[in-house]
Amino acid sequence: MEVMERAVELEREGHQIAHLEIGEPDFAAPPAALEACQRALAAGDTRYTDSRGLLALREAIAADAAERFDVRVDVGRVLVTSGTSPAMLLVFSLLLDPGDEVILGGPHYPCYPNFIRFAEGVPIAIPTRAEDHYRLDPVAVRRAITSRTRAIVVSSPANPTGAVQSEKTMRALTELAQQHGLALISDEIYDGLVYDGVAATSALQLGDDAFVLDGFSKRFAMTGFRLGWLIAPEWALRPLQTLQQNLFISVNAFVQRAGIAALRDDSSRLNEMREVYRQRRQRLVDGLRELGFEVPHLPQGAFYVLAGARRFGANSRRLAFELLERAHVGVTPGSDFGEYGEGMLRFCYAVSHETIELALERLAQLLPKLEREAAAREMEPRGDRDPPDGLDGKGTA
Repeated sequence: MEVMERAVELEREGHQIAHLEIGEPDFAAPPAALEACQRALAAGDTRYTDSRGLLALREAIAADAAERFDVRVDVGRVLVTSGTSPAMLLVFSLLLDPGDEVILGGPHYPCYPNFIRFAEGVPIAIPTRAEDHYRLDPVAVRRAITSRTRAIVVSSPANPTGAVQSEKTMRALTELAQQHGLALISDEIYDGLVYDGVAATSALQLGDDAFVLDGFSKRFAMTGFRLGWLIAPEWALRPLQTLQQNLFISVNAFVQRAGIAALRDDSSRLNEMREVYRQRRQRLVDGLRELGFEVPHLPQGAFYVLAGARRFGANSRRLAFELLERAHVGVTPGSDFGEYGEGMLRFCYAVSHETIELALERLAQLLPKLEREAAAREMEPRGDRDPPDGLDGKGTA
């Protein structure tokens, strides 16, 4: 967000920015969703709803799960939320007491640790490797479990890595959670955005005990609607509903009407999105490799490329702002995604072909200079180097 906000300032000064920093589809929202929202507003459908969400929307979500995953989901297990972020807040608030631990893979979505810490929990990151398609190792997860562990978070497809966890991995994580009395939290917001015949396994297919988060932002291109849902174990619904009533009351009624229409729309639009993203992914990865970034494998899902960038600068935050200020290309620093993301940059390919080409062209002009500057810094005596941005030289913020 800091990169995007600075990019907006530069645009106000007259600069053209190639935005690859924010994970927002450039597709329009479904026409049926827009029309449903307009009709609801015109009809005055602007009051509170059931805190769990409109029954018609919860029924549509359950029907969607049945169609996509061949599972039966009781509508009573569905809670409609204002995007998946409030769903995370609800789940971690329910599960965690001060000092409780949550295991997650790294690099990871930036907000996971923030929500965990907000609930006074402790995030425990397990490193994953690009060479392994960033797959989460159940053996490493088992080793990290302690008496304070309360949950395992898995994201598939994942931000920022594009990782898709195999059915074997998902099943092993489910069994670990059951054996140790832990909650499995499965973030499936990018479900459907997978490529090359890769199949993503939903936690819904492996039992009724997981907390499954999903929503409309990514595969429906409805980011600004702020509409998501949570499918939870039966025992958790009443306390989650109570939290929802206190923290959020209910989701906007007219936005929920848009969600119903989007779920009832046909799937041809998603197929089109996947094909366009697949082509953009290939072009961006090819271009980044030619420029010297490290991308061992094509990402299997979502719409991001996480690329090794240490040859251009070890501090990813500083490097991201160098690219923005000097090349007018917006990217996300790998440090946003935890300690295992440092030295990398994330590029979003949910943007036009023209934006990708412009970004690659501008990077090609600047990167050789940055590589020479990085090499010169490595030759400096350690005491002469500037501390990383945001640090005072003593390693503290």
